Amino acid sequence: MTNKLLKIKTLGALKESGYSSIDIKQELRKNLILKLQNKEPIFQGIIGYDQTVIPDFERAILSRHNILLLGLRGQAKTRMARQLLHLLDEYVPVIEGSEVNDDPLSPISRFGRNLIAEQEDETPIAWMHRSTRYGEKLATPDVSVSDLIGDVDPIKAATLKLPYSDERVIHFGLIPRSNRCIFVINELPDLQARIQVSMFNILEEGDIQIRGFKLRMPLDVQFVFTANPEDYTNRGSIVTPLKDRIPSQILTHYAPDIELSRQITEQEAKVTTEQEARVTVNSIAKDLIEQIAFEARSSEFVDAKSGVSARMTITALENLVSSAERRALINGEEHTHIRIADFWGVIPAITGKIELVYEGEQEGPFMVALTLQERAIRTLFTEYFPDPGEFKISDESNPYTPIIEWFAENQIEILNDFSQTDYEARLKTIEGLSELTDKYQEKASEEEQAFFMEFALHGLAAHSQLSKNLVQSGYFFKDLFTSMFSDDRDFEEEDDEDERYY
Repeated sequence: MTNKLLKIKTLGALKESGYSSIDIKQELRKNLILKLQNKEPIFQGIIGYDQTVIPDFERAILSRHNILLLGLRGQAKTRMARQLLHLLDEYVPVIEGSEVNDDPLSPISRFGRNLIAEQEDETPIAWMHRSTRYGEKLATPDVSVSDLIGDVDPIKAATLKLPYSDERVIHFGLIPRSNRCIFVINELPDLQARIQVSMFNILEEGDIQIRGFKLRMPLDVQFVFTANPEDYTNRGSIVTPLKDRIPSQILTHYAPDIELSRQITEQEAKVTTEQEARVTVNSIAKDLIEQIAFEARSSEFVDAKSGVSARMTITALENLVSSAERRALINGEEHTHIRIADFWGVIPAITGKIELVYEGEQEGPFMVALTLQERAIRTLFTEYFPDPGEFKISDESNPYTPIIEWFAENQIEILNDFSQTDYEARLKTIEGLSELTDKYQEKASEEEQAFFMEFALHGLAAHSQLSKNLVQSGYFFKDLFTSMFSDDRDFEEEDDEDERYY
């Protein structure tokens, strides 16, 4: 049927075909109903919204509503809006040459009406593919009414030799040119109040007003707005009458658990085939990345109103893999496994994606990133090893006693760029460490055992069983009691600003 329609080039042939027009909201509703009845997926690559946001979105479409998506950064608001394209018909007819995508059976512009009056059934038509029926505008303070709605064009008036009172001198803005399309305005609160006011009639009556022209153009547009609650309450605002004219406000959210959050990260992270072949990332390392995000969202150092975008975990995973890849390349190794030391490379992904409150600014983004990593390790450690808090050092059943006793007389440095041989050899010098991982992670491979040995050291430090100091090129572990009476600066250059401790 579509191929036959595409051969139609005139209004008369379109009428003879029996084609009938429907508005875009009805078109979206019709196609959504078909997909729901056929149990076809509506939104691709949207994880964690199956029971919350997606049903709300579908209800809004069935209700033929304009939509406001309200949520923090990195919650797939724009991605959902863009996927509405899949609910449009593949092609729709338009009057050829129309600036506002006039429907040949129901034109709204003077151009369209005049052309049909002149040429009648010979009026030429074209077919618009759904891929071109999407418009998007990022709301910024410099957006003007003429950008969105339109304005009088003096050049057009001079060229056509028309007075400014003639409707034909109007240059239409983005919204009229999106007639019969989906139009998305991102970060709606950033629009100035007077610009928001100019949209009242469009949303309620469907018409536009330009420079006092008595212009009745019943626009057919599916609007989707996005907004961040932080913008809505602080930097900007949505004027109440405009908000009142948006029928469905849908609240988005972050993934509720690590498993869903990890699925999003793995789906979105851009890891090359070459990196996948060179670097093995185990499950716990991926969970640690997600746990860092969960720790950040509840941290007293991070602004909860700003949120912690899913982009943080995505870039963190990419950096983690690249950190291990760089280490392997330096050491001439064809293949390597992720280490806790590789999380040093994750710090730039954290510091660039979190907004700090006053307490966080006092600590500094670098130290906040380290603190979040430490808390993530502490949280996950007891899922793989016994809780150190359940034992006393003197308990015979304490599995950590041999390790702690070894550190009473020894200290060790784990550098970020150790070769695999040096890395494993250094860990195996610690008495009781390999026995601990053999007992509690007996199914782990040899490479994973090394990871768990290092993880155990960091976990014991996070649970205040060992002292862990950060040096420029790795970590320094020693006995906790001894470190209370020693000066950490013995192990660093005092004038090196990049060497920090916690």
